[in-house]
Amino acid sequence: MSSADDSPIGLAGRIVTPTRGTEGPGEVELRIRGGIETFIARSADPLPNGTSVIVLSTLGPRSVVVSPWADPVDVLLLP
Repeated sequence: MSSADDSPIGLAGRIVTPTRGTEGPGEVELRIRGGIETFIARSADPLPNGTSVIVLSTLGPRSVVVSPWADPVDVLLLP
């Protein structure tokens, strides 16, 4: 396994504890290293539970910056 496999940058996940934007972090679940792990998530705007997000950067080994994400393939599958 390379260190690239360990990086959460670019991974999609979902918010499991709401973020409060600049008021404070929440938590995000990511599929990484063959399992599902929870990371502290920070975002520019508040994000509710269940929001699909993508990781933009890391702030440390267990803290990430996320942004809302809509998978473009999902749009193609809508009726």
